[in-house]
Amino acid sequence: MAARKAKKGLSERQEQILQFIREYARKEGRPPTVREIGSAVGISSTSVVDYNLNALAKKGYLTRNPHVSRGIRISEMLKQATDLITVPVLGIIHAGELTPPFDPVTVDESDDWLELTQDIVPQSQNLYALRVEGDSMIDALVNDGDIVVMTSNENISNGDMVAAWIVDREETTLKRFYLEGERVRLQPANPAMAPMYFDAHNVQPQGKVVAIIRQLN
Repeated sequence: MAARKAKKGLSERQEQILQFIREYARKEGRPPTVREIGSAVGISSTSVVDYNLNALAKKGYLTRNPHVSRGIRISEMLKQATDLITVPVLGIIHAGELTPPFDPVTVDESDDWLELTQDIVPQSQNLYALRVEGDSMIDALVNDGDIVVMTSNENISNGDMVAAWIVDREETTLKRFYLEGERVRLQPANPAMAPMYFDAHNVQPQGKVVAIIRQLN
């Protein structure tokens, strides 16, 4: 079988890399890492992958952010989706037990990012994402392994799904927030689990959920 002809100006390997990035980004909603690219196209050396990515960038097929591990953008996709929003994935939040809090100041250090369009997340400021572990919010269509996109510095209303920081325990959980007089009820969306109650001064919402990214695998 004859080899498929590469695009003009591209080697066959560069065409393979470009096609993998395109397919990966469409499936996963984010670009692959250099190591993932190498594994997919049979290149063991990250420096060789890096060389070919730089060549593709010089030829105008993609752009790169050298400070981000997934900082690869296909030029044709950027033209098709000019309203892309890049959201850092900061860590894990448990939908169940209380866990140590994530730290929003690590946004610039995140090596995991999502690319979302404004029809998914209409706001473009103060956004970050967390991976969910646990099943306390399954009736809100948030399953173990899903990603929740959060917005910080936002007014919280009763019924909002929030990342709630329990001050005296220095722990967080993903629940629906209800202020009831001098106490807060953190309500799971799972009939098998009971709500949590805390003094109102002891609960600080660190952000509310504005989008849910389902993980199908």
